[in-house]
Amino acid sequence: MNMDPRLDCDVAIVGAGLVGLATALGLHRAGLRVRVLDRGLPPPLADDYDLRVFAISPASARFLHQLGVWDAVCAERASAYRHMQVWETAPEAALHFDAADLHRDDLGHIVESRVLQRHLLAALPSGTLQQNVTVRAVDAQPQHAVLQLERGASLRAALIVAADSARSPLRSARGIAVHQQAYAQTAVVCHVRSARAHQATAYQRFLETGPVALLPLADGRSSVVWSSTHAEPLLAMDDASFCTALGDATQQVLGRIEQCTRRLSFPLAVLNAERYHDDRLVLAGDAAHVVHPLAGQGVNLGFGDAQELVGAISQARRQARDIGSARVLARYNRARQAAAQDMIAVTDGLYHAYQLQHPAWNWLRQTGLQAVNATTPLRTALIRRACGL
Repeated sequence: MNMDPRLDCDVAIVGAGLVGLATALGLHRAGLRVRVLDRGLPPPLADDYDLRVFAISPASARFLHQLGVWDAVCAERASAYRHMQVWETAPEAALHFDAADLHRDDLGHIVESRVLQRHLLAALPSGTLQQNVTVRAVDAQPQHAVLQLERGASLRAALIVAADSARSPLRSARGIAVHQQAYAQTAVVCHVRSARAHQATAYQRFLETGPVALLPLADGRSSVVWSSTHAEPLLAMDDASFCTALGDATQQVLGRIEQCTRRLSFPLAVLNAERYHDDRLVLAGDAAHVVHPLAGQGVNLGFGDAQELVGAISQARRQARDIGSARVLARYNRARQAAAQDMIAVTDGLYHAYQLQHPAWNWLRQTGLQAVNATTPLRTALIRRACGL
């Protein structure tokens, strides 16, 4: 189906984050004309390494490979991890996951947000991205939608994709309700150098105050994601004290923590929109759902949105149907609501399970971990699910 000449593009995407850019690139490769609007990309990094990293699942890696960017991402900087250890009381009692159990080379890759963003942007045609743009309103018409921009400008498209963050102005403007809850934890992130090599292993320990993770980086350091009910003291410590506290919290699994970068923090919450579409508008990524980072699945859930949306829109276009119709968007809504609710149930359940501190409950949790560790089929099923296999 040829593009309606009255439209400026087929699909306008608001938000140049990873999910918005992946959606744009997928639609571009499917032959649609796409525009991406953003208030402005973050400034260059002072030390090159981004403190925001993601555990990219094999399923997400396959999608990024289909988009033609994964090889370039890996060539620049990505750290494959082949093992995972999850524990509560002692590392020797950890639940172990190994790529060999799945006959794979890896369980996933730790990649910085900026590296992914850079390569997704580079793969888009020049002129696709418009920066420093503020969307004032979105109006749905019978055959198209109109984005009202600042200074009287406007943009017409068959469909608007809101990938504009958890605080999504477009979602709010359309009156789409959200179910959300702030967690009693704040995530503290940084990179550290340790006495022992990470050996391509991702570590996570559950503490009474929240989980702490050490994720392997390509340069030999580890990325820290420490979700805690006592984040302020962690942020206030000098570097030496923080390194000591982190070593104690992870029971010296990587030996002495020798150096750390600056620390950043962000509050944690769970969020799920009541619906993921409205008249000629669809939500994707954090605009649709936010989950606790303890399972590292937030961005993978978002890439799943992008892949499903690209598939639904591409199929509608091949069949000469209206890509912004309620029928097309309802297919996407059903699939992604189910995926998000499933992931929220897992992450929210884990959060509350480890918030409850009682001797009997603590024993039951630890016994459960040991039982899973001793049951190869169950352990394999869990890691296959986590990896999107």
